[in-house]
Amino acid sequence: MKPRPDISNLLDRWQPSEPAVLIGASVLVGLGSGAGVWLFKYLIRLAHLAVFKGLGGLLYPTGPFRIILLPVIGGLAVGLFAHFFGKDKGYRQGIAGIMEATAITGGRFRYQTAPVKAAAAAISIGSGASVGPEDPSVLIGASLGSMLGQRLRLSDERIRALVGAGAAAGISAAFNAPIAGVFFALEIILGEISGKALGVIVLSSVASAIFTQTVTGPEPAFHVPTYVFNAAHDLPLYLVLGLLAGPVSALYIRLLYLAKDIFKAAVLPEWLTPSLAGVLLGIIGFILPQILGVGYGTIEEILTGGHFGILLLLFMLAAKLVMTPVSIGGGFPGGVFAPSLFIGATLGSAYGTAIQAIFPSIIIEPSAFAMVGMAALLAGAVHAPLTAIMLLFEMTNDYHIILPLMFAVVVSMTISQFLQRDSVYTLNLTRRGIRIEHGRDVEVLDGINVSDVMQTDFNVIPEFESLTAALDLFMRLRIHGLPVVDAFGSLTGILTMQDIDAGMSQGKNTAGEACTQKLVSAYKDETLSAALRKMGVRDIGRLPVVDRKDSRKLVGILRRSDIIRAYDAALTQRARTKHHAQQEQLAALMDGVDVEELTIESGSHCAGQRISDLRWPKECIVASVRRGRRLMIPHGDTVLQEGDVLAVVTEKEVSKKLRSLCDQGQKQADDHIGILNA
Repeated sequence: MKPRPDISNLLDRWQPSEPAVLIGASVLVGLGSGAGVWLFKYLIRLAHLAVFKGLGGLLYPTGPFRIILLPVIGGLAVGLFAHFFGKDKGYRQGIAGIMEATAITGGRFRYQTAPVKAAAAAISIGSGASVGPEDPSVLIGASLGSMLGQRLRLSDERIRALVGAGAAAGISAAFNAPIAGVFFALEIILGEISGKALGVIVLSSVASAIFTQTVTGPEPAFHVPTYVFNAAHDLPLYLVLGLLAGPVSALYIRLLYLAKDIFKAAVLPEWLTPSLAGVLLGIIGFILPQILGVGYGTIEEILTGGHFGILLLLFMLAAKLVMTPVSIGGGFPGGVFAPSLFIGATLGSAYGTAIQAIFPSIIIEPSAFAMVGMAALLAGAVHAPLTAIMLLFEMTNDYHIILPLMFAVVVSMTISQFLQRDSVYTLNLTRRGIRIEHGRDVEVLDGINVSDVMQTDFNVIPEFESLTAALDLFMRLRIHGLPVVDAFGSLTGILTMQDIDAGMSQGKNTAGEACTQKLVSAYKDETLSAALRKMGVRDIGRLPVVDRKDSRKLVGILRRSDIIRAYDAALTQRARTKHHAQQEQLAALMDGVDVEELTIESGSHCAGQRISDLRWPKECIVASVRRGRRLMIPHGDTVLQEGDVLAVVTEKEVSKKLRSLCDQGQKQADDHIGILNA
């Protein structure tokens, strides 16, 4: 058998520049994501026609009660599909799984399962489940980015950028909102607004938008009338809306995971739980059919001034708030964006209608409060304010109400974070012991102290040093900031390039006059995760490390680059520890055999070969492969690379020959043809 073609070999032959590779990859990811999401939406329409027209026609004799049966049948189809095609393949991994892979495994995950998940989501949404299309859309794009990055054998940083680019392209195609897609990738997937990945993400999102608008047109997701922000005295009304949206968002998050726990504890087989959820969904959908499916039609009707009474709006809000967790917890795959928008629209419209009834002299549009409520609820649920603001702006193409929208979004997210620290995505990771902040798993950093990685050999600037001399020093050392000390060596402040520019424009002369004196500092015995959180609050790149008893005694400098290096080292060590633990477990379970750790050396016959193409002896099983900080369960198509560390279960008399085979060069390896042939 011939090994699969490796596109990285083509790059080695052509030797294009790194920017050219990234530009080409980002465009491919954007166009592929746009096409994939377009196909996904088409599958949703087909599923909807098959369920509500096809099956609905067959069940016509049951009258209106067929609405109850259709989600049940859809749930059964989803459950069986998952059982036969998605079993043991990370079937329900969604945006939280992408965040985990981006933070921990350098953006590498099993992209092969994306088509199965997208098809299951199409059945789910088409049969009326109260979920949205954005999670599968993001998965389609992120999978393309991860696949291309892995096939090109790019670095972790570049693969993470391509995964973010794919996620941005997915949101861009799903909502026809390229700017919101960029912010989604930066705020949620990568966890930080970084200039290194920004260009790749923007280019991919734009390419996806170009494809989507070429195929479906440039129309926004919702057509709404022009709203006018009357005056600043309306802001208190939007403040109250933000105060209402925050608790509802926190409740929404908790209900999602409460429903997951309840269905997980059910005694039914896993493939049957979506049908149970379908029963509940069908009963509520029979009473309130507006809550079935994505709900975009109802949202647009609310935004265009449709006449809904306050009680009906509140009933729809409560039903969507409960049935979305029931749908997702019961096993219907899909996203939480669209339900968040629905809940926010009903909340805002009910609130606006109530204000209009209580204060008839105030000229307001309830539909304007509905649009603001959509953004406020979404921001409170996903903890991504810029994404929520830009998504609503692009989905409606209405800028007139952006000020109250921004105001309500910030208020809602602040309240939601106070009541529920984790977002709808990060809570899933936190419950598994993974806490991601700024795109990093801070739990990994809890075992490392600041003293372990801080810089103790660093430059300082005397407070009497002139700004001109300080600027010369910055340029010579190619740095952006240094601590400022007094004549006794005590810490006075931190001087940055921004401080120098501001100081010169204000007529200040010395570093002591221009430096920032209100400092955020770290301590030697603090964990790196605590220090990283401090950096995130002020978005700063370095912290002075001071003595706990004397806040002016400078003992070191901690930079963000130091934390990243320590983080990468900790992940590698964790993978190594997990690998060794697996070997010990195997050895304990299998008496009379060895569990060998073999490294594929340079020139080894195994390097570049698929496992299935190698003639392993019957007494030998490759249990796992550690590649850098990745720990993989190998399969026949796994291509071994130089530096891979194999955990091999083998009989004792074979282990020495295998070890010599992996250690020796090509010619010597061929001598062991009795053990392993080309």
